[in-house]
Amino acid sequence: MADRVTVIGWDGSPLTAAARPALGAATLVAGAAHHLALPEVPAAAERIRLGSAALAARRIAAHRGSAVVLADGDPGFFGVVRTLRAPEFGLEVEVVPAVSAVAAAFARAAMPWDDAQVVVAHRRTLRRAVNVCRAHTKVAVLTSPGAGPAELGLLMDGVHRTFVVCEELGTARERVSVVTSDKAADHVWRDPNVVIVIGSHAGVAAGGGWIAGTDPSAAPRGWTFPAEIYGGGLGEGETDLLRTAQLARLGPRVGDLVWDIGSGSGAFATEAGRSGAAVIAVDADPEACARTDAAARHFGVQLQIVLGAAPQILENLPEPDVVRVAGGGAEVVNAVADRRPRRIVAHAATRDAAERLGRDLGEHGYDVECALLQSLELDTRTWTEKERSVAFLIAARLTERDR
Repeated sequence: MADRVTVIGWDGSPLTAAARPALGAATLVAGAAHHLALPEVPAAAERIRLGSAALAARRIAAHRGSAVVLADGDPGFFGVVRTLRAPEFGLEVEVVPAVSAVAAAFARAAMPWDDAQVVVAHRRTLRRAVNVCRAHTKVAVLTSPGAGPAELGLLMDGVHRTFVVCEELGTARERVSVVTSDKAADHVWRDPNVVIVIGSHAGVAAGGGWIAGTDPSAAPRGWTFPAEIYGGGLGEGETDLLRTAQLARLGPRVGDLVWDIGSGSGAFATEAGRSGAAVIAVDADPEACARTDAAARHFGVQLQIVLGAAPQILENLPEPDVVRVAGGGAEVVNAVADRRPRRIVAHAATRDAAERLGRDLGEHGYDVECALLQSLELDTRTWTEKERSVAFLIAARLTERDR
C-alpha cells in the first residue's frame, strides 16, 4: 500500500502551501494529461494517466511510496475521492481541495447556486440529466465528451432554456458564452465545460434558504390537492383519490420523464411535476392546455404542454419513464405500451373496459393489477353524502425495466 495518498484539487490557480510539498515528495502522480504536464510534478515520479479511477486506485494501492492524485476542482464533489475511499482499495487519503467547477461557473455567471440542482451528464446518464433540466429552473450540468451542450440542446427540443456554457475554466483558454438551448447545437464546444441551464422562473430570491437545491417548504404539503385549488374544474377521472393512487403506482422521481395523456385540468401533471420529475402534458383541447398551464404556473412547476390528439401526437415525443393515460382508451394505451415505459396507469368506468385495457397491457409483457376505487365524500357539517365516485384503476409494470 502507498505510504501516503494525497488528492490535490486544481482550478488553474497556483498550488497551495499544503499542495506543493505533497506533490514535490510524490513518487507516483496520477492525473489527466494537463495535470501531468504541470512543472511541479517531479521528473522522477511514476506517472499514471487518469482514465479509470478504479484502475488508478489499484495501481496506487500496490505502490510503495508517496502517491498524489491530481483532479480538477474539488475532488470530493463528483470526483475521484469516492473511488479512492472505497473499502476494497484500503487507502488512507488526504484531500487538498480547490474551487469546484460548479462553484467557478456560477461565480463567472454572478449567480447564487445554493438553490441549483447539480447533475453529471455522460452517454449513459444524458437522458436523465436532460429530464432534470426540463423539470427545474436552475441546473448545473457537469458534461463529458458526447454529452455536452450541443447534445443537451438537441434533447431539450420543445423546451426553452438559457445555457451559460463555461469552457476550460481556470485556464488561459477559458470562455463563457450565453446561448438559448435551441442554438447550442450550432456551436463547437471545448472540453471540459460546465453548463448552467436556466428556466423562465429562475431568479434571485430575497433572504437566504436553509437547504441546498429546491426548498420543499416552499410548496404546500400533500401529494394531491382538492378541486377548489384548481378552480373546481376537475373532470371525470381526476378525483383526489384516483390521482393519489395513480401517483403512488407510477412513483415519479427526479430524472424521470412523465407523460400525462389527457391532462384535463392539469392537476395530475402539476402534482407529478412537484415530485421533481419532468412532465409532458398532452391534450387535444386548447382550453385544457390553458388550464394545465395555469395550474403549473400557480405551483411554480415546469411543464411542457403539447396540444394534439393521441396517439398520433405521441410519435415525436421523447421516451417516457412512466405514463398516465386519462383519455383515448385502448388505442392510446396500446400505443403507449409500444414505447415500453417502466410503468403505466389508466382508469376505466366499467369492468369490461378495465379488462380490455389489462389484457392489452398483459400482451405487451406488462405485469398488470386492477383495483376498484370507491370514494364517498361527506359534508362534515351535516354528515350527509356530498359526492360519490367509482373507478377501476389499472396499473402496469414492465418487470425487466422497473428499477
